Amino acid sequence: MEDIAGLPDSDLILLSVPDGEIAGVAQRLAQVTLSPGALVFHASGVLDVSVLAPLHSREILLGSLHPAYSFADPARAVAGFPGTLCALEGDEAGCLALEAFTRLIGGRPFRLAAGGKASYHAALSIASNFMVTLTGLAQSVACEAGIDSGLSRDLLGGLMRQTLENALALGPDAALTGPIVRGDAETVARHLHALRCPSERETYLALARATLRLARPRLDEAHFQALSSLLASDSAASRDEYSRGI
Repeated sequence: MEDIAGLPDSDLILLSVPDGEIAGVAQRLAQVTLSPGALVFHASGVLDVSVLAPLHSREILLGSLHPAYSFADPARAVAGFPGTLCALEGDEAGCLALEAFTRLIGGRPFRLAAGGKASYHAALSIASNFMVTLTGLAQSVACEAGIDSGLSRDLLGGLMRQTLENALALGPDAALTGPIVRGDAETVARHLHALRCPSERETYLALARATLRLARPRLDEAHFQALSSLLASDSAASRDEYSRGI
């Protein structure tokens, strides 16, 4: 609504605007008479209640509500929303009101620690956005092996689903399999040698280093050092050295 002054009286006011516009809308809303006890909240995943600072002096409730849900397809999102976890933060009264509202629309409310919004959203981005990126990367590398796109979806999809189920059921430490946790530097060297695309190799190296940190408790010192040396540099000389030893 362009004319905020004409906003109808309401107990719940959701600032459904892009993140960069929330503070400005809050500033404009601070000039409007609102009903005492009204709840003003936003649905940004990364911004917390501090972005509503212009409204703090008013006799209204403030907070934020973010559903941990992918809204890629609105129709499917509406049908699948019931039971979705929704992150809440804000003042105590605001959070209590948001808890009731969340349950009313079928969500499962939970509260974030103060100052934890950015970390929360980073976790969601890693789990959701980066999983899509990894799918695309894996399909691209599979294509280099001569596997067509239809088969690669079945091949990789089944493995990814099984792996995710294991990670959630057993925990990441116990669910981890593959050459890194086995201490198999030669196989990792073969992977690096096969990845000719610099961006694919760079991504592989970053993920392999993170995986090595996760695998560290299950590796003896010799295997850990061999993998650390291999992953420490992406120089052609390093890859060739390991290739000659395969």
